[in-house]
Amino acid sequence: MEITLDSIQTLALAIVVLSLGKFLRKKVSILEKFCIPAPVIGGIIFAVGILIGHVTNTFSFNMDAMLKPIFMIAFFTTVGFTASFKMLKKGGVQVFIFLGLAVVLVTMQDVVGVLLAKVFNLNPLIGLSTGSVPMTGGHGTSGAFAPDFELMGATGATTVAMASATFGLIMGSMIGGPIGKNLIEKHDLLKTAGKSTLNDDDKKENSIKDLLNPQNFSIASSQIIIAMGVGSIVSMFLGKFMTFPPYLGAMFVAAIMRNIADFTNAYEIKEKEIDILGGISLSIFLAMALMGLKLWQLSDLGGPLFIMLASQALLMGLFAYFVTFNVMGRDYEAAVMACGHCGFGMGATPNAMANMEALTGKYVPAPRAFFILPLIGSLFIDFFNAFIINAFVGFFS
Repeated sequence: MEITLDSIQTLALAIVVLSLGKFLRKKVSILEKFCIPAPVIGGIIFAVGILIGHVTNTFSFNMDAMLKPIFMIAFFTTVGFTASFKMLKKGGVQVFIFLGLAVVLVTMQDVVGVLLAKVFNLNPLIGLSTGSVPMTGGHGTSGAFAPDFELMGATGATTVAMASATFGLIMGSMIGGPIGKNLIEKHDLLKTAGKSTLNDDDKKENSIKDLLNPQNFSIASSQIIIAMGVGSIVSMFLGKFMTFPPYLGAMFVAAIMRNIADFTNAYEIKEKEIDILGGISLSIFLAMALMGLKLWQLSDLGGPLFIMLASQALLMGLFAYFVTFNVMGRDYEAAVMACGHCGFGMGATPNAMANMEALTGKYVPAPRAFFILPLIGSLFIDFFNAFIINAFVGFFS
């Protein structure tokens, strides 16, 4: 039996799947502990149901995902609005150093993925689907790039990327805390704790929570839609020269709009409202993307996929322990950043924040780490990751 859903019905089902994920996350403590997103929980459960239908040959779904790319582009547009160069400059030289480390890790993740794909005689794009696409990029970047990989001949790339992103969320949360704890205790770093390069004004600004103004949501929505519209033209232009995901143009336009506002004060970017709309868009997009996973496509990749993902986890752990910690200053804040780097380097910035909060909850606060890491993990790394992925795609396509 084939169940056919149009675009509106598919959207409604995605909301149901998202709601299921939220319900289970509240009820199952381990899901909350590892910061597994609600759409990932609900989407995977739905995908398992589809797998059962496929294996038993009893039912299947034919879903119109026309609205999925709209929510995807809307989310990445909101990311672009957060790319403030004033904030980047305020963080000092260590912000640029950490950005450099993140870029190096992204490149290494893709190199490892492609090399192992060649070892197992797989399409290099499958290797990228276990590299920075799902690791540093997470589910959002996986949903953006992997479908294009499939169009290029990498069958199962979407399923591999989504499965890898879920693995990264869990593993990044598991290895971050132990690495940070070991560094702190091995090097007796508590004696350096409490020292920070952020001044009092930075700390105060970083802690103030602006109240929501409901009237600003219409302005925020308009800003997002304008950036998406102009960005679509930019993406079409860039697409003439190399492969670009459809969201990149919107991200560029949003970043330009943000920085014009920062430097001219000609208008105000409604940051808080844009952030909320971005979170909603991401949740719906992920639910729709994960609902369409074809898990049976993983059957032929079982052993190689396990080795490829284990290698990514090993790379992240070694990089955080030996590179991030040493380059960022070998002090308490550096250890906390190494802990957090495991979170967003294998999953998402919320994982990084959860890692660091758990570590500083055991010891003492690390204000510099809490300023630098989310600034890079949530904002600027997405731009560099997209360019690096496209460079690899251009080389192997």
